[in-house]
Amino acid sequence: MTDTTIPTLLSRDSGEPLADQIVRMISARIDDKQLRVGSRMPSIRRFAAAHGVSPFTVVASYDRLVAQGYLESRRGAGFFVRERAPLNTALRRDDPDIAGALEKRALDVVWLVRHMFRQMPGQPTSAAGVLPTAWLDGQGVANALRAVSRQNSSALLNYASPQGYAPLRKQLQRKLAELEIAAAPEQFVTTLGVTQGLDLVAREFCRPGDTVFVDDPAWFLMFGSFAAMGLKVVGIRRQADGPDLAEFEALAALHKPRLYIINSVLHNPSSTSLSAAKAFQILRIAERHDITMVEDDIYCDLHPGGSQPATRLAALDQLQRVIYLGGFSKSLAPNLRVGFIAASSDIAQRLADRKMLATLSTSDLGERVVYKILSEGVYRKHLDRIRTRLDAIRPPVLRRIESLGMTLEPAPTAGMFAWADCGRDTNVLAARAMDEGLLLAPGSLFSPTQLPSTKLRLNVAAMEDDTAWRFLERSLA
Repeated sequence: MTDTTIPTLLSRDSGEPLADQIVRMISARIDDKQLRVGSRMPSIRRFAAAHGVSPFTVVASYDRLVAQGYLESRRGAGFFVRERAPLNTALRRDDPDIAGALEKRALDVVWLVRHMFRQMPGQPTSAAGVLPTAWLDGQGVANALRAVSRQNSSALLNYASPQGYAPLRKQLQRKLAELEIAAAPEQFVTTLGVTQGLDLVAREFCRPGDTVFVDDPAWFLMFGSFAAMGLKVVGIRRQADGPDLAEFEALAALHKPRLYIINSVLHNPSSTSLSAAKAFQILRIAERHDITMVEDDIYCDLHPGGSQPATRLAALDQLQRVIYLGGFSKSLAPNLRVGFIAASSDIAQRLADRKMLATLSTSDLGERVVYKILSEGVYRKHLDRIRTRLDAIRPPVLRRIESLGMTLEPAPTAGMFAWADCGRDTNVLAARAMDEGLLLAPGSLFSPTQLPSTKLRLNVAAMEDDTAWRFLERSLA
């Protein structure tokens, strides 16, 4: 019997102990059935040599995996993957339906998000929706955190305001004014990122059975979230300059949607932006059919502006029919979990009340840190560095994508994503990639229909490592 091969994915820059990384890496591969029951693990010396760690680290890792039920030790033979009892003891593995279900690892939204969080710290992945950690201003965040910790300690120990940290809301007023969106501080509600913002809005405006429109393709996480609320999710075909207006009008008359969630600027996954002409038409259709528009502008700060003008629905509508969502997960630090909603005063109050009933408040520690960074001017310089770096890396990455036979329609000129057509089912590519420890984001996940797709979302900022390129070259040859 040959030993199982384990890809080298350890990071010595993450701060996480190597033994912890090894345990997490191996347990994840066993959970996802990439390591089969009965497979023999590499010997301690072989694993240590392959991964550049000490034998003592490997021994400690294997012992912990034995204790957790992932491995078994056979005297004189080594370590082997053991069969783990299902958590639900009512499930019987000899039932063919259950056995088949356990063997199949569906490529769905949960699959992608779960594996994104399992990627080793410091290891960028082409499927990620965030910038590599090395691109972010960790020192700036640490400095702001230290400064906040020296403030009045009693303020850090009590509940925060349900509407959010007041100085940050005042700063957000200035930020939106630069985008020609007028909003007073009382028109803001802070959230745990755009994810919670969408959840609050959907729960306030919709009831089970209602219809919500989204772009197709669009950010995949909300599909499952809305479905769990009992909402019907309908996709509107996204074109290079915005949604297909004829389809929007026809489906609006048919479905009577309560909300339409849209990326106006740097659409995920295509990095395209809304044209001014389409923006006006969208608002007219929304008014005719009484649809509340929810503008997700999470990638706002990655857009260069200037020679590439961006039209936002909230700037045209001034928060009458539009609810505007933003945040700092993509540009500053995902772990801070600071986002916000801007809306008319009455809607903002309703959403603050709903937030209060759900979570009382958000922790304003992260909000204070973000305020410190925004108010002292370091954020603007940080954004200039990110956009410059993206502009430098994007052209060669796009050329290499096209050299592999993939097409880009259109090729992005800003943002971090490329929406590439591979000419074949990318679910198959993603499954093959996972067998090699590589995560890809297949196009099917970005459509509410979840139908097979030839598209693939690639994060151009995370393509500096050759692992993904080598896999794509082999697979698309």
